[in-house]
Amino acid sequence: MDESWLVVGLGNPGREYTGNRHNVGFMVADLLAKRMGARFGRHKRAVADVAEGRLVPGGPRLVLAKPLTYMNLSGGPVAALSQFYKIPVGNIVAVHDELDLGFGTVRAKVGGGEGGHNGLRSMSKSLGSKDYVRVRFGIGRPPGRQDPADYVLSDFSSTERKELEFLVDRAADVADVVVTRGVEVAQNAYNGA
Repeated sequence: MDESWLVVGLGNPGREYTGNRHNVGFMVADLLAKRMGARFGRHKRAVADVAEGRLVPGGPRLVLAKPLTYMNLSGGPVAALSQFYKIPVGNIVAVHDELDLGFGTVRAKVGGGEGGHNGLRSMSKSLGSKDYVRVRFGIGRPPGRQDPADYVLSDFSSTERKELEFLVDRAADVADVVVTRGVEVAQNAYNGA
């Protein structure tokens, strides 16, 4: 297949953010790179770390990206990579944390609103479209009166960390199926799970 896909793990660069709920996109991107046997390196035209390869022999070419601009400015690097690799908006997948889904829920969808997610808002603005694929990783709502901004920038709880590896694996599976078999197949296989 000559088709190419851009899978963007959304997160914040820097060691202090590594275990944050907001960085689950980076975690999924790292796992996908490992599955491909690829290493991330700095891209020459975009402020992002990029890894390239294929998830299955003869499958579509996959460009994995982790923008290094911080979440609120993720769109610039995504648009630059889309142009550089000539990947249409419909073949871009954003993997991100989702407050509106309970922890442990992973869903695929195309388009829609950003739900207050600044990384998605930046992508939509920079791409001039909302019609990209989203792999939504549920983190649930903050407890009590905790500010959502503080909640997403906090680490997963010890209870959540017990399931995190399995859930990151599931989110990587969803992205894999989107790229290799299509969004509808991914939705049918995972959205009801």
